[in-house]
Amino acid sequence: MSKSESILSGIRVLDFGRYVAGPYCATLLGYLGADVIRIEKPDGGEDRYIAPVTSQGEGGVWLQTACNKKSLTLDFNKPESREIVRRLVQSADVVVVNLPPATRESLGLDYATLSAINPRVILASQTAFGEHGPYASRGGFDGVGQAMSGAMFITGTPGAPAKAAGPYVDFSTAVLSAFGVLAALIERDRSGCGQHVQAALQATALAVFGSHLIEQGVTGINRVGTGNRVQTSAPSDVFATLDGHVLTHVVGNGLFRRWVKLMCGQDTAAQKHWLDDPRLQDDAGRGEHSTEILSTMRSWCATRTTEQAIAQLEAAGLPAGPVYTPQQALDDPQAKAMQWFAHVADYPGLPRPASVPNLPLRFSRSPGGIERAPPTLGEHTDVLLAELGYDDAARATLRSNGVV
Repeated sequence: MSKSESILSGIRVLDFGRYVAGPYCATLLGYLGADVIRIEKPDGGEDRYIAPVTSQGEGGVWLQTACNKKSLTLDFNKPESREIVRRLVQSADVVVVNLPPATRESLGLDYATLSAINPRVILASQTAFGEHGPYASRGGFDGVGQAMSGAMFITGTPGAPAKAAGPYVDFSTAVLSAFGVLAALIERDRSGCGQHVQAALQATALAVFGSHLIEQGVTGINRVGTGNRVQTSAPSDVFATLDGHVLTHVVGNGLFRRWVKLMCGQDTAAQKHWLDDPRLQDDAGRGEHSTEILSTMRSWCATRTTEQAIAQLEAAGLPAGPVYTPQQALDDPQAKAMQWFAHVADYPGLPRPASVPNLPLRFSRSPGGIERAPPTLGEHTDVLLAELGYDDAARATLRSNGVV
């Protein structure tokens, strides 16, 4: 299919984001066909250099959040930059900015300023704590959201809270922001007006951890951390095999009956031991009285390889997966079959092709996903400035003055 058939073909997005939540929101819109312009400092944004993988120092975060984008450099400390931004905003449908409210306003990237330039523009902002309230001026990263949602407390063990290595708060905030932008674009078709879509790391983290918070608020149960073990069902934990580990998650009476049959085979007396125990009649009971269940599962896994355990669990209809190393995750045959990764090879300084997670969706008719490698720093500055009406002499002046 041609580019014109992409879902967001004809939509222009200005990406003033940094790190993950803002840039990946713009990335997702770009994967759906939007024309995304990344605006960053002349020496590059901080997120360009996290977890370096190229000879120039660009990192994994950059490769994941910059495919399909154009790059324009701009020094916001130069007064001439405001006119460039004004012209960009006139041509834009969406502006993505993950900065605190006061910083946005000081740079002229607040909604009042942007909508005065272009009433149809949609501002998508991502902050740590939201636009109002006692923490509104604070910055924050993914880990702060994990910490302040209760997730780290429960994920760890007593006295040792644990953060998930994957920045799920950042990426989930980006996904929610993109969702909000799509909704605002639909609404704009009716009203003709843009609006401000506001996302916050704290809000995302609380939403993801919401069921635990609901339980706490209603019951006052005051759970403590149990590591990988789920407290509300069993056997739901990580178990050692002869050559690795597997994770199982047995939820609901139907799955528990399957687990009992797997553990006991045709021994009806043994099955009866589990199925008739009054403490184990629902998930809550099994989670609370899980010692014997977990011990049985540990013993079962300890006599099998990971491959054997997964095969038997799968045959029994029980959700389970091997605990992979990062390399094993890259090599997984299902990931390859579904083409969850795109192999980006044509970025300067890469010693070998990079496996970049592609758009994690599939559409039956519409194209989407990675079409080209991330831009080098300022790669499209001249083309974009010319498009905005700056002739050769004007562009040369902007360069000599350090504006771009």
